[in-house]
Amino acid sequence: MKERELFTNYLKNQRNFQGASLHQANLEGLNLQRINFSRADLSGANLRHTDLSGACLAQANLTDVDLSGANLVGANLTEINLIGADLSGADLSGVDLTNADLRCANLQNVNLTKANLQEVNIDGADLSGAKLCGATVINTDLSVAETQEMSLEGSKQCQLEQPLSAKSANWISWAG
Repeated sequence: MKERELFTNYLKNQRNFQGASLHQANLEGLNLQRINFSRADLSGANLRHTDLSGACLAQANLTDVDLSGANLVGANLTEINLIGADLSGADLSGVDLTNADLRCANLQNVNLTKANLQEVNIDGADLSGAKLCGATVINTDLSVAETQEMSLEGSKQCQLEQPLSAKSANWISWAG
């Protein structure tokens, strides 16, 4: 599928692009609210500043995708592959990232307020400056990620299986 075809169909109120192949597509800045990209291949795509609020990206392949500055508020990102993705400055508040793979992803200054981070693999990810206020963090090892100035303020539901390393704990705000 080509970018033009996707956007033309989207403008005709088609929202179901389940399983679509949009490898390395340029969808920068588009409004794709409530789109269904479940099990789609968007690897290497440019989704910078794209509005994907309320979208379903469950089980999608977004390896090496650029989602910097994107709006993913309330999106379903369960079992998504975001290995090496750039999500810096993106708004992921209220997203469901259950069983997501975020290895080596750039999550600098990401808003993960009230997000569900259950069973997420963040090995090697950069969560510097990320905001996880009120997030649910269960069976996710934050000690394997860069967490400088990460904020867990108000995360009453935070359950860490293993304590953060001494180095990481010095950088995280637990106030609330």
